[in-house]
Amino acid sequence: MNLATTSPPAADIELLRDVMRRYWGYENFRPLQLEAMLATMSAQDSLVVLPTGGGKSLCYQVPAMCLDGTAIIVSPLISLMKDQVDAARACGIPAAFLNSTQLAPERRDVMSDLRMGNIKLLYVAPERLTADGLLPELQGIPLSFFAIDEAHCVSQWGHDFRPHYRELYQLKELFSGVGIHAFTATATEHVRNDVIQQLRLEQPRVLVGNFDRPNLTYRADRKTDVIGQIQEVIDRHPNESGIVYAITRKEVERIAQYLNASGRTARPYHAGLSDEERQENQEAFIEDRVTTIVATVAFGMGIDKPDVRYVIHAGMPQSVEHYQQESGRAGRDGLEAECCLFYNAGDMASWRRILSDQPPDVLKHSLHSLDRIAQYCEGVSCRHRMLVQHFGQTLDADCGHACDFCLDEKEMVSDPLVTSQKILSSVFRQEQRFGADYTALVLKGSKDKRIIENGHDRLSTYGLLSTEEKGTILDWVGQLVQQGFLRKVGEYNVLQITAEGGAVLKGDVTPRLMAPRKVASSVGMTSSTRTRGSSSNKGEPTSWEGVDGPLFEVLKKLRTSKAVELNLPPYIVFGDAALRDMARRRPTTLQNFRLVNGVGKKKLDDFGDEFTEVIRAYCEQHQVTTDVEIGPTTDDPPRPAVPRESGGSPRPASTALANFPLFEQGLSVAEVAEKKGLKESTVWGHLRSYVDFANITDPTPWVLPEVAARVEEAILEVGAERLKPIFIKLNDDVPESEWVRYDAISIVLTCWNNRQS
Repeated sequence: MNLATTSPPAADIELLRDVMRRYWGYENFRPLQLEAMLATMSAQDSLVVLPTGGGKSLCYQVPAMCLDGTAIIVSPLISLMKDQVDAARACGIPAAFLNSTQLAPERRDVMSDLRMGNIKLLYVAPERLTADGLLPELQGIPLSFFAIDEAHCVSQWGHDFRPHYRELYQLKELFSGVGIHAFTATATEHVRNDVIQQLRLEQPRVLVGNFDRPNLTYRADRKTDVIGQIQEVIDRHPNESGIVYAITRKEVERIAQYLNASGRTARPYHAGLSDEERQENQEAFIEDRVTTIVATVAFGMGIDKPDVRYVIHAGMPQSVEHYQQESGRAGRDGLEAECCLFYNAGDMASWRRILSDQPPDVLKHSLHSLDRIAQYCEGVSCRHRMLVQHFGQTLDADCGHACDFCLDEKEMVSDPLVTSQKILSSVFRQEQRFGADYTALVLKGSKDKRIIENGHDRLSTYGLLSTEEKGTILDWVGQLVQQGFLRKVGEYNVLQITAEGGAVLKGDVTPRLMAPRKVASSVGMTSSTRTRGSSSNKGEPTSWEGVDGPLFEVLKKLRTSKAVELNLPPYIVFGDAALRDMARRRPTTLQNFRLVNGVGKKKLDDFGDEFTEVIRAYCEQHQVTTDVEIGPTTDDPPRPAVPRESGGSPRPASTALANFPLFEQGLSVAEVAEKKGLKESTVWGHLRSYVDFANITDPTPWVLPEVAARVEEAILEVGAERLKPIFIKLNDDVPESEWVRYDAISIVLTCWNNRQS
């Protein structure tokens, strides 16, 4: 019997609440959870968009326990299925999966349990659901509903399109009257409409949650010494889990090697590793045997780990949607976490090359997405506000305390009009024919050969910003683009002045410009070192309020030992939020332990005696009050982590490595040679080492674009195996004064090979 058809809404609500309390130990619904559950109970099709950490899984798991029959959950990755089934079983939910990791007898056992009605949640991949004769088999089994997880995969306009998801339209044809419910964390209105159309949902209830993640602190900075920047973030979170994303496999390996060499624990994850090595590295991260996973975007969708305290992007992501999804893997438990993005112009060039083989209409959409994430990086307002605006929402006010802008880590330029006029004037005097990097060199007063040859060292704007770092000038250019005073045009992102930019030149409009400011160490308290019970300047309670810190650490050790004993990830035993609540309430009886947020009946039975005994012993030893009464929980977000000064651990040193930060800043060979008192031939050698080691794919910061294009044409003709054939091809019948030198060819060839890897 379908309870949704015989119970009034009030009864449905009470039933849902009772089931959620009994199995999961939660007293209250999160925003839109109840509405999503009621749509499922009434068999009304639905599309639910909730941010990562918003509790999407409960939206279908709880109704599945309230309705007759089995709920079929379409899930894209094997690792995600296993985690969700393990977590469900740990709460006493009869759940199973069907996937390629199972032997034939195991699959037969699952199908037997399914026919007998012993499974409430069956997880299956889309390709297995629509193949192998499974759909006809399911037609003879009582089903409660279908839940399509990661539903953005249905749309080619989404950020992770998967063709097999398109085949799910068959569900409407074969299972008349069975509700279909699509769930995702990120989907623009265009993607949402496409999902509804492709799945053929009938008058669906569309529920779109608030895209803001108030427990996350967002930061974005231009890359200078990216390894040092990464280490600085990690050092703010000692012994806490985090993810570092990089664009290429080579960069993943480089960062992981550096972190391990400096005494941190990290594992790489990318498609170039064997299945066994990827699985081992992923499990080491999930089981807290290593603190950091360094990965390409191949990692993450299948990870249900809720206690990730930082996500670092070592390069610009592919789109705002990708960034929302990837950064959203931090703080899934609702506790404070940090998201840092380090970027430069080379990231945009890398993505353009990676995406260049897409169909024209898809490529156009992808390039537009790249422009939008670049605008986010170079934005001059609250980052929380910028992110939600991308998804068509607004915030009533800036976050105030959860991004680099609102934390005053970015200071405003004292005279933005004059600075902006200098930049725009230089673009104008360069005849609007050059990009941001070249413009920054002109304003910096660089002696780069290109500038001298073009006569731009004689421009009135030459050297007008000579006291500023090149990276700072590039930031300002990006901010002017983001505000609409400049635009980037064509394949080479040539800068052109807009009508609004013309108004700036006339003095009629003043842009906003930020300059990086070094953060004072006095604000540097991490989630681990912050005083328990402290509050932010807005006065909201933190997630550490009332928590006994040493007891929390004792409970973490107990959790780890139980996880090892049961061969489960620690977070499936108890999440950090539950442990903090235990260390806050300090329950010594099973009745009081049951009050801990996240303790359901099965976890009470499985772990209650052991955890309460440890709490009792700790409180007796330290003369601490037990069984503390806690009032109603607050909906206020926890205070996010804020930075502290950290120089990081020493990294491998050599003459070449010492110059890597200068190359990352975009200094030319001549500038580095002058700055360090070295011969240019020596610096060229250091540059080759840097380009190879850092997996640089764009040679144009050091080689003229037209020269690089000629070298690449020669590579296509004579191959990339050796330098000499390329040199001969380029320089036959050309005066020596116009020769392309070996140094330049070597840089272009190295970048070429990096793109192929």
